[in-house]
Amino acid sequence: MIKEGTFLEERQQTLNTKTGKKRNWKKIIWITLGIMLLLLIGIIFYANEYINKSLPQLEGEIDLPGLEQEATVVTDDSGVPHITASNDHDVYMAQGYVQAQNRMFQMEMSRRQASGTLSEVVGEKAVDQDKYFRTLGLRRAAEASYDMYSDESKAVLQAFADGVNAYIEDATEEGSLPVEFTLMGIEPAEWTVVDSLTIGKYMAFDLGGHWERQAFNYYALNRFPEDKAMELFPDYPDNKPAIIGDGEMDIAGSFDEAVIPNDFNGSNNWAVSGEKTENGSPLLANDPHLGLATPSIWVQMVLETDDMKVDGVIFAGIPGIILGHNEQIAWGVTNVGPDVQQLYVEKRNPDNADEFLFEDEWEEADVIDEPIKVKDGETIDYQVTETRHGPIVSEFAEESGEDEVLSLRWTALDPTTELEAILEIDRASDWDEFEQGLEKFLAPAQNFVFASKDGTIAYKANGRIPIYDDGEDALLPLEGWKEETEWDDFIPFDELPRVVNPDKGFIATANNKITGDDYPYHISNVWAQPYRYERIAEVLESGDNLTADDMQDLQMDTTDLQAEEFLPQFLDVLEDASLNDREENALERLGEWDFSDDKEDAEPLIFRRWYEEIQAVIYGDDIPESMMDLFSAEGQTTDQLLRAALDGEQSVWIEEAGGLEDVLDKSLTKTLDQLADEFGDDMNDWAWGDYHQVQFEHPLSGIHPVLEYFFNNKDPLPVDGSSVTPMAASYSEDGLVDHGASWRFVTDTDDLDTGYHIVGPGQFGHFRSDWYDDQVDDWVEGDYHTTRFEMEEGETLKLKP
Repeated sequence: MIKEGTFLEERQQTLNTKTGKKRNWKKIIWITLGIMLLLLIGIIFYANEYINKSLPQLEGEIDLPGLEQEATVVTDDSGVPHITASNDHDVYMAQGYVQAQNRMFQMEMSRRQASGTLSEVVGEKAVDQDKYFRTLGLRRAAEASYDMYSDESKAVLQAFADGVNAYIEDATEEGSLPVEFTLMGIEPAEWTVVDSLTIGKYMAFDLGGHWERQAFNYYALNRFPEDKAMELFPDYPDNKPAIIGDGEMDIAGSFDEAVIPNDFNGSNNWAVSGEKTENGSPLLANDPHLGLATPSIWVQMVLETDDMKVDGVIFAGIPGIILGHNEQIAWGVTNVGPDVQQLYVEKRNPDNADEFLFEDEWEEADVIDEPIKVKDGETIDYQVTETRHGPIVSEFAEESGEDEVLSLRWTALDPTTELEAILEIDRASDWDEFEQGLEKFLAPAQNFVFASKDGTIAYKANGRIPIYDDGEDALLPLEGWKEETEWDDFIPFDELPRVVNPDKGFIATANNKITGDDYPYHISNVWAQPYRYERIAEVLESGDNLTADDMQDLQMDTTDLQAEEFLPQFLDVLEDASLNDREENALERLGEWDFSDDKEDAEPLIFRRWYEEIQAVIYGDDIPESMMDLFSAEGQTTDQLLRAALDGEQSVWIEEAGGLEDVLDKSLTKTLDQLADEFGDDMNDWAWGDYHQVQFEHPLSGIHPVLEYFFNNKDPLPVDGSSVTPMAASYSEDGLVDHGASWRFVTDTDDLDTGYHIVGPGQFGHFRSDWYDDQVDDWVEGDYHTTRFEMEEGETLKLKP
């Protein structure tokens, strides 16, 4: 028999063993969890250190071989670097180094996009875009432009490139390149002077011309009856103000892969005479309207040498300051939008695909090899064909199989010297010197507005603009085989539109029509809708004792003059229409609206969406989506059709859509149904800002939610304004604001030591920087930072030879 004590002892021993094992397992689990936690902490710590390692160095010293003397970089509390050097070489070399520290990934992607080499790092999905930019030949044009530059300007370009390359070498050796390079598995190649010039050519592309509208007009004439097609042709309303008073081809298929700049790319600027200001000195304001993204398209910088002080902005990858002020003058630009792009229909030799007809003879075109390297793919043997007019842009295969193709003549593809102009105007001290510098600024054509300490305000529509015998010639592609259609010359520099110290006391531009009918040369057929300019002129004309604060308020003005013009007439048309309760309620609210596109109000949401639906009803299924992309300035055309119908004139488009009352009624019903689905049935809960929001998106944020979390730090913010208000905020179909005031600038010439700026979303490209997106709220609310030449304090970096 087993003794009871022995049994109990053995049982207890078994229990102790099991308990011990449980404790051991718990101990193992806790140890494992501890190790995993330590590993996780280590990984986070390493990742954090790795990411922070690529933050720009703002203090201490950096050896910069190639400098002649020491240079100083003081970064102020808004992230604006103030670069001081004793000579030009050093200040531009330092500018290259500092830009690269802050924006190297952006610079890398910019030169690749403009050069057509994105496929090397992105892969197959970028091939079509690369083909298009290889076809345009922005880099070929930049290479040709280099030879036109003076030795002094070439030296500036090289000094800037040397600064960029010094950063690339340091960051590569230290493993401190921005994390975006690691994510894409690439390293930046050597920076060249042609890279900077190519980025400059890309900005000319972004502000280009109207070839796409020519293609659309050509399509319309071949698609619709002549009277219906002609209603779509652009025209500027006779009673609206100017700046200076007074066939067979499948076009849609041809341009499927064309990259078309955003139709909204434009700007506001104005200068006010001291006769209308509080302190008796001129004021100047400028807000260029371009794409809104992270990082900003602009870099604000202050450059100082023994004989120059200039503050303003420049595109990342380019030396100098293109917009801003020095100690004597200030200047800003808007896009002229002239007809500087001309499509030509070419007749191809059926027996030789490289020959095209001109004056009854076959001319051989240039065939340029442009091999396209593709990441994780084979190199594409791509060729570009250039006729006497320019590259063939209507085909993206080696043989089109057609006898007729389209080529593009464009001033920006000629050799041009914009950087030379920038370097000269940075140092100009008065209007005469400034205008002299403008003679070298050829593309893109820009409205330059100027103010100076001596009291002068001035304006010039500057750039190389071709002379057309008849402005109607610029509406359609021209016959490339006839000598009579060739561009013979350009508007002489001394005859470009210009005004100095006008009697009305101000000059303003907003991409609207420049001249009256008495001007002897054709500029353009396509202009921005006049509402921004009208509102700016209204405020400036009625204002006295104006201040810099008033100019900031005007840049943030949300008055919607399009709604003010059309809405009362819409209400009259629908007065006797059969409407449901929701429609009656909406029209009652709109009738009491103050025409301000305020983010808190429902009325701008209703009107702006209604206007968009009106366009959809008018054009309906007649114009395919592929052609709508080429229908630039469609708002200008829609306004024309509506004005004609409201004046009792016949409009084929509106009549075929059921007549004006039916168009307005039908589009209102659809609009309100859509808004109810999106925001609920109660109109009191609707707000413009629930739809109209801004988020400055990083180009890599769409790859993965984790990257979106890091690179797009801020959620979309409700924002005032629209595409027709001075507070410019154009948006995509989902309501996200993607184009607008990329930089806001105001200065008072009484104190040209000071400028007031907003650079949305911020100055730096590194998402861990305090200045990465610190100006997003400022952009929404209109809170400007002050930049002064004479700084009191900041983070100081010494660059040593």
